[in-house]
Amino acid sequence: MSDLVGKQLLMGNAMNKCLHFRGKRKKACEAITRLMAFAVALLGGAAVVEASTLEQAKRIHDRLAGVPPSEAVLLQMKADLDGGDGVSAAMRAMEHDGFYNVTVKNWAAPWTNEEQTVFVSLNDYSATVVGFVRDAETVDFRELLYTDVLYVADPALNLAAYSNSNNSHYEQLEAGGYSLQNNLVRQSQSSLTGLPADATAGVVTSRAAAKAFFSAGTNRANFRFTLMNHLCMDLEQVHDTTRVPDRIRQDVSRSPGGDARVFLNNCIGCHNGMDPMAQAFAYYDYEYDAENDLTGENGSISYNTEGTVDPETGTRVKAKYRINSATFPTGFVTPDDNWDNYWREGVNQNLGWDESLSGTGSGARTMLQELAHSEAFASCQVRKVFKAVCLREPGNSLDRSAVSNMVGTFKADYNIKQVFAESADYCKGE
Repeated sequence: MSDLVGKQLLMGNAMNKCLHFRGKRKKACEAITRLMAFAVALLGGAAVVEASTLEQAKRIHDRLAGVPPSEAVLLQMKADLDGGDGVSAAMRAMEHDGFYNVTVKNWAAPWTNEEQTVFVSLNDYSATVVGFVRDAETVDFRELLYTDVLYVADPALNLAAYSNSNNSHYEQLEAGGYSLQNNLVRQSQSSLTGLPADATAGVVTSRAAAKAFFSAGTNRANFRFTLMNHLCMDLEQVHDTTRVPDRIRQDVSRSPGGDARVFLNNCIGCHNGMDPMAQAFAYYDYEYDAENDLTGENGSISYNTEGTVDPETGTRVKAKYRINSATFPTGFVTPDDNWDNYWREGVNQNLGWDESLSGTGSGARTMLQELAHSEAFASCQVRKVFKAVCLREPGNSLDRSAVSNMVGTFKADYNIKQVFAESADYCKGE
């Protein structure tokens, strides 16, 4: 509903209220109401249309940059909207540093911790997401999960060097209020962390992800949170009890509480697909001094390179893959980092797996490429952007149709910035 129509309805309601009066009071009420209606007709027509365009421009800028635009930018965006080009108007808004320093950084921050909170410092995971968004026209957003890359501060800023054992580099970058748009540079992750190039897998093997998801446990957490953050589904949504359970590890009881039905109807439905995929992380860990560093703030990612033998397993496989092996001794004993995607069959075929990939491989990089090349990955990115920009989930058929169209556009070149622009244009208001 336009502002003009809304005001006209208000005038009608005001005139109806005059019916409650009698005599002079009624005539006075009607005279005042007619005068107000005349003012709306005289001043509201063209002016409301003009204000609506400016209002849309401001809303786009507010949603993307988090702050109002300058007068010059506002008028440029208005001109784009008057010409029917809301995407260009949104692209202008994304030139503001606030888009990268606030909007994108906060968009990515929850993916970097188990609490899924935005209240964490900038780190190598979130900074790399910002870099991918900034460079969206020249990079494939899917590679965020499997390329040998991290984004760091421009050396010209003279900040603390990137470190495997602390987050000082990024904390200084954020505390200094530097423009992430202008001061992030792309580097190979292997040159920064010392990991072999083929052991790097984008943000999933970043220090922040290792600290959050490789620390302790069994490395299933990194798989689960990658699924949640980048395919928009938790294990319950991929639960399928029909897959073969031959790769479920020894630490999973086959009769929890003495009841095998719990395993057959519940546990098996997640572990039969997750364990064969999480095997790709068999050589990774996050190591820290648990006695003196309770939260692992000064820990670092650890990887068993070729030729390394873990003393507790006698292979390259990290000891954590043999945790609680006595729970079900005849369960699967992880021998290496070979993985298989059992979800290519059964109900999870609907995740849209890339038929050009084999669905099997070795190591984290190829497994994460399998996830990133799915239809579910593309749909998830669009829905996350839509929510961040429109401040709501797609709620009706028009929203769902718009999201579907954006997914189609995104899959053409995996330009995530275009998705931000299209979402802002769609949610600019009428």
